[in-house]
Amino acid sequence: MIMTLFDAFILPKFNKVTLPLLRRYHAPPTPSATHKGVAFEKRSLRILQEHLSMSLQRIGGKDDGGVDLRGWWWLPPPHMTVNNANEDRRRVRVIAQCKAEKKKMGPNYVRELEGVMHRDLTEEAPYAAVALLISESAFTASTLRLAQSSKIPLLLLHLPSDDDESGLPVISTAFWNSALMGQHGILGGGIDIRWERSPDGSSGRPGLWYRGERLKSWIPDPVDTPDVPEGVL
Repeated sequence: MIMTLFDAFILPKFNKVTLPLLRRYHAPPTPSATHKGVAFEKRSLRILQEHLSMSLQRIGGKDDGGVDLRGWWWLPPPHMTVNNANEDRRRVRVIAQCKAEKKKMGPNYVRELEGVMHRDLTEEAPYAAVALLISESAFTASTLRLAQSSKIPLLLLHLPSDDDESGLPVISTAFWNSALMGQHGILGGGIDIRWERSPDGSSGRPGLWYRGERLKSWIPDPVDTPDVPEGVL
């Protein structure tokens, strides 16, 4: 076999340069941070509607004021009897942020959402509303402590990634403070989010409960939405 100058010196150097380029060229594209964020927002919308009776819409854009999702939470009116809780609903305003990050959610994210709530409600009117923080990663203990002490009605949800192989449920954690669901909170007590297990304990799902009874997840059709002023409970 005769080795030419090209084979001995030029071809090896050519391969060292071109092979990594070819590998990068044929590798599947990595989703951008924006793409991942939008996908997480859409997934959050679906889960909130299917399990927690929330009808929200994506806001997005550079002028969103820090709000990712906005809409309504459909719940029984105060002092509604258990028998009629699934037949009549009031709507509670919801302002949400979605965080599709790998690191755990620190207290700064709660402070950021508190600022968004103060600014948003001051600009329009001092109506009652729920601040919802949805995260793809877990919350730190200090984050939960800060949320519990906040005067803003807060609901924190951990929605593990679809790619998570840990077997976590669709909603891994639901945490709320007394300003939201306490006896003197804006929901007036009685509302609860519980993890409902199957009879054999092998699976489960989150659900809304009212005074010890399960609530059907329900939102109205767009044409049936009542003409109620923003923020009115």
